[in-house]
Amino acid sequence: MNILMVGAEANPYVKVGGLGDVVYSLSKALAQQGESVAIVLPYYLSVKEKHHAKMTHVGEVFVHLSWRTHTAQLYQSQLDGITYYWVDLPYYFERPNIYGYHDEHERWAAFVHAIHWMLPVVGFQPDIIHLHDWPAGMLPVVIKTMDGRNAFYKNIKYVLTIHSPAFHGEFPPYLVEDFYNLPMSLYEEGPLRFRDQASTLKAAIEYTDHITTVSPTHAKELLTYEGSFGLNDLLYPIQHKLTGILNGIDTDEWDPLKDPHIPYPIREKTITEDKQKNKEALFKQLGLEHPEFPLLGLVSRLTFQKGIGLILDNIDHFVHLGAKFVILGSGEGELEHRLREYAYKYPKAVKFIQGYNNPLAHQIYASSDFFLMPSLFEPCGIAQMIAMRYGTLPIVRETGGLIDTVKGYAHFKEDATGFSFQHYTGDSLGWAMNQAIEIYSIKDKLTQLQRNAYQQKNDWKKASGLYLKVDKSHV
Repeated sequence: MNILMVGAEANPYVKVGGLGDVVYSLSKALAQQGESVAIVLPYYLSVKEKHHAKMTHVGEVFVHLSWRTHTAQLYQSQLDGITYYWVDLPYYFERPNIYGYHDEHERWAAFVHAIHWMLPVVGFQPDIIHLHDWPAGMLPVVIKTMDGRNAFYKNIKYVLTIHSPAFHGEFPPYLVEDFYNLPMSLYEEGPLRFRDQASTLKAAIEYTDHITTVSPTHAKELLTYEGSFGLNDLLYPIQHKLTGILNGIDTDEWDPLKDPHIPYPIREKTITEDKQKNKEALFKQLGLEHPEFPLLGLVSRLTFQKGIGLILDNIDHFVHLGAKFVILGSGEGELEHRLREYAYKYPKAVKFIQGYNNPLAHQIYASSDFFLMPSLFEPCGIAQMIAMRYGTLPIVRETGGLIDTVKGYAHFKEDATGFSFQHYTGDSLGWAMNQAIEIYSIKDKLTQLQRNAYQQKNDWKKASGLYLKVDKSHV
């Protein structure tokens, strides 16, 4: 079966968040099962600067957006059994960042048109086109409307994975004609209309054959107004086409026994001692004091969704109890500013490293005693699974995929793999953190929970099998 993954990011070439991990790791797992898998991405400036010498030029296509015409050069690379196709549209994608530009919808419209025309040029005829979130959500609309009877395209089936329901890809209705060369009737009659705007995510929901999301609990949340950010009215009538499949992690990259970024391997038999040695090395590297005290780590985008405000509400109290914090990430300016203030206030107890540093991220996951993930919503989450891979106990809010992956101590005791709380308040997070600090002082219990977490598989084998089941049901 030929499967084409379409998204905005994919490891190891380009990653902003967990989406990049999922697109790559799922593709890799499907390729290992014998499927022919390709990923198509914009040829971003950062990719071009680092990898252009390894790319093979495979053709070009013309991209028409109403009166605008661009030539897209097409490139190809191979990695881990996956074919990567790169759409080179310098006017739109030769820029420093992946997202966040004033012409965002024009950029992704150009990308959609390029994919439409590139498939016969590069000779890849998908059985399944698998869309990830809103950026390319208009692709099935464009192909079905323009080429629905063309022999090359007519048997293609479409699957959409909703990673983040908060982003709907809304744009002014007149751009349906201007950017996509489609009749306004598609908006006026409803298939593209959402809240008096056109929406690429709604388009994908309407035009795909099956919809998946990234955990079973989140699939249920998408049928509620609060959990779906208003998508429930669209999804509830077609819930028979909605499947929740829990993400996995790349266990080759996140391997506590072979991780090249951590100074000491972490083994189940000696897990507490091995983690302590890694923690001492990290303290020395970052200038923290007293590694005998508990370390709470965080690797995250710094946004309201991730519950950073709840963490800020608790730093003073837990620093005074002896706890240490290491935080790696970037995001909203106010949150970054407040974290810098705490790092300045407690230079030997709180370290904030702005941005993303992959080796340091590995060290934080491995060295921390507890991993903070008090998200407002978390469709799946990958960080908590990575943390458990190293025996680090997540502290999570009971939402989405966090419920599906972490067994909170308050509910599971002997079988717990972390700590959980229900209400999105600083006090509720503080309650769970207090539980963690108490367990830290009971070394036998701490070791038991660390081993419980360490034993969690969370690889892609099961998840990729479920995705294949969805795909094959439509081919």
